[in-house]
Amino acid sequence: MTGKAEILATGPFATIQDLGRPGLAAIGVGRSGAVDRGSLRLANRLVGNPEGHAALEVTLGGLRLRASEHATVAVTGAEVPVRAGRRAAAPNAPIALRPGEELTLGTAERGLRCYVAVRGGFDVRPVLGARATDTMGRLGPPPLAPGMTLPVGDVTGAPPAVDLAPRGRLPDEPTLRVTPGPRLDWFTATALSTLVSTPYTVTAELDRIGIRLAGTALTRARAGELQPEACVPGALQVPPSGVPILFLADHPVTGGYPVPAVVEEPDLDIAAQLRPGQRLRFTLA
Repeated sequence: MTGKAEILATGPFATIQDLGRPGLAAIGVGRSGAVDRGSLRLANRLVGNPEGHAALEVTLGGLRLRASEHATVAVTGAEVPVRAGRRAAAPNAPIALRPGEELTLGTAERGLRCYVAVRGGFDVRPVLGARATDTMGRLGPPPLAPGMTLPVGDVTGAPPAVDLAPRGRLPDEPTLRVTPGPRLDWFTATALSTLVSTPYTVTAELDRIGIRLAGTALTRARAGELQPEACVPGALQVPPSGVPILFLADHPVTGGYPVPAVVEEPDLDIAAQLRPGQRLRFTLA
């Protein structure tokens, strides 16, 4: 351990995340990990870490932390004002903190989730091989709270090689690619075309488990329910309302409802940044 970071404020919700626990579904353990995995990887690369080091996932901003020693940090993901001590700092770039200085995130102006990496990673105790907080399975470290102190590790890669990683703006109305799901035959022949031809709106019911959408209902061809089934992040589960729920990182098995389509894994990073009230569309991959 080379230092520590004291959490002074967390904003609405903040956790520690890495790339999760893949390969344990057979024993009932989901993958979990960062919802926007691309932003987590980028934050780690910007501070010279291996891509899978543990970082902070911050919902809507509002985080403040204080470094105990010289530290290099980076902020990626949602567009958020950043300050290092008394000076403005750039997202998507390495940021130097002096001992005792604070890193402050304002309120996210675009997107939902920010990622804060520190050179060396946050060296909390791993559970089943990962330092990710699984909010559904209640595995890993608890959500962050003011007053917590996080150790900083000393396993790093080469020093940061770039000053800035330019990224495109998050889309106002993203389009997510889907492939037909395992229970498409439980729906009418027009259900898939309905899904990809009409917009949906993100409701306020969203978290790390999934996003409940509002929009045109998909019509079932078969009544009844299924036994709960394993699924993957990106699965669109359709409850009795007919309007899909998009599963994210901490999803459970299905609740007896069919999955007619699945969002492509590369597009889940965009889904991770959706905000309540935002519209989206689906298209066939």
